[in-house]
Amino acid sequence: MSQNLGPLFQAFEYKSLKLRNRVAMAPMTRNFSPGNVPGEDVAGYYRRRAEGGVGLLITEGTFVNHPAANGYPNVPAFYGEKALAGWKRVVDDVHAAGGAIIPQLWHVGAIRREGTEPDPAVPGHSPCGLYKPGKPNGHAMTKQDIQDVVRAFAEAARDAKALGFDGVEIHGAHGYLIDQFFWEGTNQRDDEYGGSLENRLRFAVEIVEAVRDAVGPDFAVVLRYSQWKMQDYEAKLAQTPQELERFLMPLVKAGVDVFHASTRRFWIPEFEGSSLNLAGWTRKITGQPTISVGSVGLTEDFISGTFAADKDKQVHEADIDELIQRMENGEFDLVAVGRALLQDPEWLLKLKEGRNDQIKPFAKAALASLS
Repeated sequence: MSQNLGPLFQAFEYKSLKLRNRVAMAPMTRNFSPGNVPGEDVAGYYRRRAEGGVGLLITEGTFVNHPAANGYPNVPAFYGEKALAGWKRVVDDVHAAGGAIIPQLWHVGAIRREGTEPDPAVPGHSPCGLYKPGKPNGHAMTKQDIQDVVRAFAEAARDAKALGFDGVEIHGAHGYLIDQFFWEGTNQRDDEYGGSLENRLRFAVEIVEAVRDAVGPDFAVVLRYSQWKMQDYEAKLAQTPQELERFLMPLVKAGVDVFHASTRRFWIPEFEGSSLNLAGWTRKITGQPTISVGSVGLTEDFISGTFAADKDKQVHEADIDELIQRMENGEFDLVAVGRALLQDPEWLLKLKEGRNDQIKPFAKAALASLS
């Protein structure tokens, strides 16, 4: 491994984001919030990563105030007195440890099944009632439903600012609701929210505009997006850089400050003829700061349906020379690390101090607790 880790430890500042380094903790669903309220153990989980030197903590997905927003048990809400009080404790703990933190605001869309909390009678909501191409699930959203969800994201962003978060991230990736509008496979609407790419972007554009109105011009708004979906790893929103530009620029105009370009492996080129990954292309096209992500610090591929390693294999720290080189080349501004930090809260600190032999390799057992 190269010992030139300098690019990882440069400060970063953009609008309300004031970070001591370029390393973020990636959002990872943990299912440790009974009653959808993040407790003291959740606050401690994030605080330990901040104490380990991570510059930016991006929370697990936290669902907005809409009846169909949640899709999983024991995940945290981002509305209601108890949940927001829990998040306030998280923010204060992270700030006390020198870190910055943003919540990932989430609506799962057609991923939701009836029987899921908080109201088991509510079905999944999606652009046209499809979980994936050819597989229906739940309720096709009306225009009133769309307006309700837009409002819920704006309210959550306003609450995030009031609680002292350093920005917000809108979850528009991985086949959840916003991404279901992006993707032709799950958006077969025949109104202004379906059809052309520009129309399929409309829902996200309205959310970003509403969020921006709610938080003002100087509060950082991050959008996480992906080409791949949990329903289809090979799905593509953009086949070429030109199509990617058509996708990205309306979102910039709407108010996105930072793009979190989610890929399964950061070193894989996005388009033929260039070594740039998705974050690299996003930065080149938009000029906006970008976050890259994808198996940083690992050697095992992303496994369907979870971020665990397959068959309880341990995953060891990968050589990060290429990551450093890409950052030196200015391809992207920040890098998000997931499983490596889930396993070892001091991963970054040990890397910085050359204690690589002390880094705990990721094992599936780490999912069983908030260590």
